[in-house]
Amino acid sequence: MKRILKALAPMLAVLLPLCMPAAPASASSSAPGAVEDGYDLWLRYRPLDKAARVQVRPVASAIVAPGAVAGTGAAGGSPAAPPATPLQAAVAELQRGLGGLLGKDPPLAASVQDGAVVLATPATLPALSSMGLKLDTLGREGYLLRSTHLQGRKVTLIAANSDIGLLYGSFALLRKIGTGAAARAELASLDERSAPKLTLRVLNHWDNLDRTVERGYAGESIWNWWALPEVRDRRYVDYARANASLGINGTVLNNVNSKPDILTAPWIAKAAAVADSLRPYGIKVYLSARFSTPLELGATKTADPLDPAVAAWWKAKADEIYKAIPDFGGFLVKANSEGQPGPQDYKRSHADGANMLAKAVAPHKGIVMWRAFVYAHEKPDDRAKQAYDEFKPLDGAFDPNVLVQVKNGAIDFQPREPAHPLFGAMPKTPLMMEFQITKEYLGYATHLAYLGTMYQETLATDMHAGPGGGSATVAQILEAGAQQSARKEDGAARLTGIAGVANIGSERNWSGSHFDQANWYAFGRLAWNPQADARALAREWAAQTFSSEPAAVAQITDLMMMSREAVVNYMTPLGLHHLMGTGHHHGPAPWVANLERPDWNPVYYHRADQGGIGFDRTASGSNAVAQYAPALARQYADPRTTPESMLLWFHHLPWDYKMASGRKLWDELLARYDSGVAQADEMRQRWARLKPMVDARRHEDVAVLLNKQYAEAVWWRDASVAYFQSVSGLPLPAGVKAPGMPLEYYKSLKFPYAPGRG
Repeated sequence: MKRILKALAPMLAVLLPLCMPAAPASASSSAPGAVEDGYDLWLRYRPLDKAARVQVRPVASAIVAPGAVAGTGAAGGSPAAPPATPLQAAVAELQRGLGGLLGKDPPLAASVQDGAVVLATPATLPALSSMGLKLDTLGREGYLLRSTHLQGRKVTLIAANSDIGLLYGSFALLRKIGTGAAARAELASLDERSAPKLTLRVLNHWDNLDRTVERGYAGESIWNWWALPEVRDRRYVDYARANASLGINGTVLNNVNSKPDILTAPWIAKAAAVADSLRPYGIKVYLSARFSTPLELGATKTADPLDPAVAAWWKAKADEIYKAIPDFGGFLVKANSEGQPGPQDYKRSHADGANMLAKAVAPHKGIVMWRAFVYAHEKPDDRAKQAYDEFKPLDGAFDPNVLVQVKNGAIDFQPREPAHPLFGAMPKTPLMMEFQITKEYLGYATHLAYLGTMYQETLATDMHAGPGGGSATVAQILEAGAQQSARKEDGAARLTGIAGVANIGSERNWSGSHFDQANWYAFGRLAWNPQADARALAREWAAQTFSSEPAAVAQITDLMMMSREAVVNYMTPLGLHHLMGTGHHHGPAPWVANLERPDWNPVYYHRADQGGIGFDRTASGSNAVAQYAPALARQYADPRTTPESMLLWFHHLPWDYKMASGRKLWDELLARYDSGVAQADEMRQRWARLKPMVDARRHEDVAVLLNKQYAEAVWWRDASVAYFQSVSGLPLPAGVKAPGMPLEYYKSLKFPYAPGRG
């Protein structure tokens, strides 16, 4: 039988892939000159130049992985079948990556040899225990990269306490090789250790069951629900590879505006099939749960979380899900917000609702992520205060396996917001950051806006929430090691986490535009280390995605670093916010004032009149500043100490208020709009100069979008200036260009078929 199987092996190697679901044709071939279409993301593994290959081969000539099975991957292309374990995934990725970068497939060796990359844990290679590696400090997911000697041979060691740590370490080694000469120079004397600072690093897919995607601008959902569970698209594995390369370890498959169907048996089976594809890459699946599901399915007469029948239904449902998906992560819940049902419908608190669900999943070590994005039923004096007002009194009331998921700002993923006041205000409750990767309010996938700078801006904000009002950044609060809950009777580590609303879809380049891939990348890398530097991450991404040539990397990085500020300037300068069109959130509409709720109207947020502009959130207005720690509240309460980038977020000021530049506020506002347009123009000019350094197809793709972005920046500027001039009655200063069209023209524009409305 063995001889027969051996004889059939070559034929099976050809036939087995044909039995797999069709995969998108990948440009991951290492052949020089391969057409680039963006599918490979930052995992392109294109051949290094001759000098670089000579530098790398002596430290990556073979792969040794005790416990791995030979033939788990094929260099330079997709494995014949998805790997079964994280160790197999690590070996497959090293074979694929090193084979592509070096132009030669590294063999999987049975014993240690000079120049080998060795993947090992103390369990698979006991000799590690006597090498003083201090692996115990790395936890379950961390890794060590070290140039060392094993059994008298010089090797590159990837060591960890688990196979998933080895997978993360393998991606880290490939990243180092692929990001340029400076990184490769470290290979001969490598000594790097890294462990994630947050436990849960999760993507939230706002994907609907019909494959539409709310706030998605990259095609349909990648989850082909109709074909699941029988057909498992190879794209799921490539999705898992990309996420694992960043350390993302969880994904919520469906929209927070959930449907009851997702928790029925047919849909649980579909989710289980996706989980099977993601599991070898260390990624757990989660589901968004509609709070009223048992009531809507007719299983109970109420959804009251304190009703025993409701609690029993959820417990039985959790048992059913875990039977199908043993490593199911748990539930994400949006409740009592934007019309979604929740515990307040029964005069219960958010804690009552979250804890009922938490008890259902607790026996399976599951968690509940309970969103703090809420609207009060009453018309608020300031929407920015609602989440704090509802959740701050509940600090300490949530079960230990509940995380409260808080948006980065108090409104709604605006181009710029101050950090949410809840960070640092709930020391007894694990808080989980929610960033938006998809650009709902930043020009969709058609505008280049690198969000790494936005994420870092929020994470680096000092909330003055340490002992005695001492320093504590949002990143430190999220990491939460310094603010352990007093309720840890069992000594278990406190949950920490971060979530990003995904920008991934079925389009060939995954995110709708090539540069939007960078926002997925930056989110994942900051999820691993919230104190990482956005510029360094932009350099990493550019080097792996476009070219590792220093000149190209430097210019692309500079372009990325200016991009988000450009968008802020031509959309929402000086702290203005929520000026976008109603519903679709596309384009300027600061004039909208006819919607049912005041806080649905842009005029509610800018409050422009003949006397001035801005939302007064000081003690003379809504007093939202009082929700911040005293030191921060004092800073924001005074316009002279409020950063000008947030000025009109916190203050209603007269048009002639003197700015730091010496200009009047009206003149400064116009200058910021003009600056944004000029920056958008400069971005397309910079990209044009990069043409010799970037492959033709992707260069043209980006150039087309940058031209569209410039045109829309002019539209934003002209429409906004026309409106605010109509309100203020002020003349345009000398040299300032008048809007291209009358205000009524801009008001007349309609977009009934804008994408992303779900």
